[in-house]
Amino acid sequence: MKRFLARRSVRFGLAGTAVAGLAAAWWLLLLPGVTAFAGGTPVALEQYKGASPTGVPSRLAGASLIERGEYLTHAADCAACHTVKGGKPYAGGRAFVLPFGTIWTPNITPDRETGIGDWTDAEFLRAMHEGIDREGKRLYPAFPYASYALLTDADVLAIRAYLATVPAVRQANKGNNFSFPFSQRWLMASWSMFYKPSRRFEPIAERSAEWNRGAYLVEAAAHCAECHSPRNLLQARDTRKSYAGGAAEGWNAYNITSDPVSGIGDWTDAQLADYLATGHTKGRGAASGPMEEAVRLSLRHLDRSDIDAMVIYLRTLPPVRTGRSPAMAGAASANPATGPTGVDAGKRMFEGACASCHAWTGAGQLSDTAMLTRNRAVNDATAANVALMVIHGTGKPGDSGTYMPAFGAAYSDGEIAAVANYVTARFGSKGARLTAADVAALREH
Repeated sequence: MKRFLARRSVRFGLAGTAVAGLAAAWWLLLLPGVTAFAGGTPVALEQYKGASPTGVPSRLAGASLIERGEYLTHAADCAACHTVKGGKPYAGGRAFVLPFGTIWTPNITPDRETGIGDWTDAEFLRAMHEGIDREGKRLYPAFPYASYALLTDADVLAIRAYLATVPAVRQANKGNNFSFPFSQRWLMASWSMFYKPSRRFEPIAERSAEWNRGAYLVEAAAHCAECHSPRNLLQARDTRKSYAGGAAEGWNAYNITSDPVSGIGDWTDAQLADYLATGHTKGRGAASGPMEEAVRLSLRHLDRSDIDAMVIYLRTLPPVRTGRSPAMAGAASANPATGPTGVDAGKRMFEGACASCHAWTGAGQLSDTAMLTRNRAVNDATAANVALMVIHGTGKPGDSGTYMPAFGAAYSDGEIAAVANYVTARFGSKGARLTAADVAALREH
């Protein structure tokens, strides 16, 4: 009898484990659609009664295919990934360091040997929508085909038409150096089965034309969620926590949900629109890293009506509060003698290299583009973005946008860690504890 009960207990235990495993797999693999949070009825584009949310703004309704393609190529931010710093536009070669290896972006100029000049329209559509290249090889989702899958055929072919007009560059593509099992491209077929949308963008019938236009731009073309959303164990965007914060090239991409503490819930519509269009808005700091690139290469080229539509959509994202983005710290003292203790090396660096632009108050000495207070990166206790900003700087002298020189070659890893720790302690809600090793790792991106 005891043996029977023991066996039954084991069977129940195994059954319970199996059920728990299936539930975990279901949770991991079956994610809600990108606009499921909005409720309502998704409909095919031809059934939507409002103005079409796809294509180009009304100003370009009569434009040529190439002109429409140029606009949509900017909207899709193709130049950012497919142009190495200082290199030829769209010639590829930019390295993305991922947890399981490095991937280099391909040449998408019309060169016939190393670019996409010999690709057919069908092959280009398959790459954008299915993540499969002309040779039948699966692409890794570092290329955001899970977002581009929502683009209409017409918009993808317009992008293709424009890319055919950019200067051809003969530049060979580099292979990836992924470790096993990530080097097995066929695994991407299973990934795509669960995480790539099977249909093009479907507007929500009950939502306005502006909201749906914003959804198309944010979710499909601009693929904002690829950076601003967390990833699950299989490196798919976690749509249950969309826009709650993610990462891009070592930089933290912050929470842009409607939460007033961790997100952008306390921003005005005008502030958000200005930030998207220019990379800066008064009282909120300036864009840097990949976001600065997104503004410079993509968003600033969009019509204001499209920026406003993006704002309308972003405003409806459900609020998510995260520990990475605590409440903003208050104003700092103008007195250099006050402030955090135990970070003397960082204080000396700030005094010698930073205070003349940023001011001891953090309000910016000459312009609020140099503002450190109420700046999300400074309020992030990981200090990753602060350190990367010190290393790489941003902008160019004389540009209309934000400019900060790069100090990566001038200062050691330990010095950069010290100043980042001081800045976050003086102007943020909690000081960072970066080490020289942390900064060395950040330099790899």
